[in-house]
Amino acid sequence: MSWRQVILLSSLLAMVLLCSVKEKIFMQESDASNFLKRRGKRSPKSQDEVNEQEERTREAVEQWRQWHYDGLYPPYLYNRHPI
Repeated sequence: MSWRQVILLSSLLAMVLLCSVKEKIFMQESDASNFLKRRGKRSPKSQDEVNEQEERTREAVEQWRQWHYDGLYPPYLYNRHPI
């Protein structure tokens, strides 16, 4: 097969996979409009909200660790040597 056929076949396969997975990824418009408004202040968070918050926290911690990494293992503040 030539490289054009390979690219065409792989892009066609990707399009078919994306179309079949689309229903599972996206929620209905009626559900999406009430996603953040559906619970009161004192009611427990849904698992989707907990997962979104956990993902944001994990990303922030990872960015902080990358920025403050000092090349030592474990990279803690007590590991820093005075000049």
